Amino acid sequence: MKFTWPISIALVLILISTVMPTSHADPSIVVYSYTLSPEILMPGDSATLTLTIKNAETTATTTHATSSTSSSYTDTITTVETNGATINNIWISYASDSNDKRVKAKLNYRDLGYLAAGSSFSICFEILADENISEGLYFPRVNIDVEETAYEDVSFPIPVKVSNDSVDLIATSVPSKLSVSGSTELTLTAVNKLGTSVEGVTVTPGNAEGVEFMPKSYFVGALAAGASKEVTFYLIPKTVGVKNLSFVTSFKNGDNSHNTALAFSAEIIDTFDVAPIFTTIPSSIKKGSSARVSIEIYNAKTDTITGVIVTPICNATIIPSQYFIGSMDPDDVFSASFDLYTDALDYGTYSIGFKVSFKQGNEYYETPVVSNFFSVTSTDGTSYQSSSTSSQQSSSGATTPPSLTVCIGTILVIVIIIVAAAILFLKLKKRRNDR
Repeated sequence: MKFTWPISIALVLILISTVMPTSHADPSIVVYSYTLSPEILMPGDSATLTLTIKNAETTATTTHATSSTSSSYTDTITTVETNGATINNIWISYASDSNDKRVKAKLNYRDLGYLAAGSSFSICFEILADENISEGLYFPRVNIDVEETAYEDVSFPIPVKVSNDSVDLIATSVPSKLSVSGSTELTLTAVNKLGTSVEGVTVTPGNAEGVEFMPKSYFVGALAAGASKEVTFYLIPKTVGVKNLSFVTSFKNGDNSHNTALAFSAEIIDTFDVAPIFTTIPSSIKKGSSARVSIEIYNAKTDTITGVIVTPICNATIIPSQYFIGSMDPDDVFSASFDLYTDALDYGTYSIGFKVSFKQGNEYYETPVVSNFFSVTSTDGTSYQSSSTSSQQSSSGATTPPSLTVCIGTILVIVIIIVAAAILFLKLKKRRNDR
């Protein structure tokens, strides 16, 4: 059988096209990346899940060999085919605990359209954790329905952690008994145990009868996972007794607001951590005379106080009329003396008292008056003095220095010796004369 040339070329091309392989891409729709904000949910929280959906398909190339009847050569034509996909629906299947409490998303996206090879887009879901859901790790699944039969539908698990941890408040330095005078410093510590950063942390004292707090609230701000921050409040008592105190910590995990509380009791007692204490007290003073009054001022607070002034309260003339101390550090003791004059007083019993005024921080305080009594008499007065001093009582109301007492005693001994020697000399002289 005889073939013409063009017919022979056509048969060869048919054979080549039969045996030449055709390249097709492997179609693939994938969840390329995702982010969850906040990263950890507390029961009842919501979070934003951002998904990046990508068509991971690459371009497919097919090569075809063709011939021309008007020439003696063969043309090769390369055709590039793009494998796109149509996204019908994207939704998220819930995950639940043993009590059917769920991590879920309400929204789904339909008819998102055509996604070309190599292209991607982002989409957001609101993820919700039911109230009272058990803490743990949950895996809600992202589902993607693809129209083309060449593509497989997608089911992709997203790990979501639910935690019962929170921002806790710890009583770092809180005395169980507090003085009714001035203010007392309370130190608390806010600790973020959640495992992810939180924002807007604020500590606020609760309302308690008979006490005030400064400041009214303490703004901490952001706390990283595992971080802590000390906060300081000053408690200002108005009445004594057992007080139920509380503090509320508010914070935000993402857009979710939360509160935790710390409660404890403290007893306000009628004692003074800044107070004057008498060390020399006149029990009686002769009319027209004067006596010395000595006191010690103690700062038993844990803070420095400033502008400390001691003021005597009495009908008699007191000099000085005020005693300025200034600043006192914690546990400081300061001594002050006053002269009390009775010229303007009648016979009788009178009181003398002292109060201490001071500043603690920006607040001004006055202690209650600490008082004692003395009498104005026609006889020499007496004074009572602290056993911690070496002072002695005197009939004039003033103290007699120990050195003067020793000096007087020495003079008396010398006089006695001289008198005894004189008497002995006279006796010896008389015996001689009698002879």
